[in-house]
Amino acid sequence: MSAGDNPERLDSEASFAALCGTSPVEASSGKTQRRRLNRGGDRQANAALHRIVLSRLRWAGPSQDYLRRRLAEGKTGREIIRCLKRHVAREIYRHIAPANTAAHPTEPARDTT
Repeated sequence: MSAGDNPERLDSEASFAALCGTSPVEASSGKTQRRRLNRGGDRQANAALHRIVLSRLRWAGPSQDYLRRRLAEGKTGREIIRCLKRHVAREIYRHIAPANTAAHPTEPARDTT
């Protein structure tokens, strides 16, 4: 797992996305405004996210609908996959974060009696 033995180092969803290499990086030039994936981060985690996205595009209806909608808006396939990778990273972080906060509470327990 990309978070390793110390998931408490992940402060936010954005930090997890950067760790997986799915955070957006500005790649604009001239009048063109666009973003690309961060080439840094854990390449194995990024490859796993890529496989998840491709299987969702193949089998999941909502992802296929998203693909069609974004293609109609003029986005490229690479841009759509970048957005879907970030979405999957967000979903995974939601599963990691509760375990992170439960295992390592930030505030000491208070005595309510």
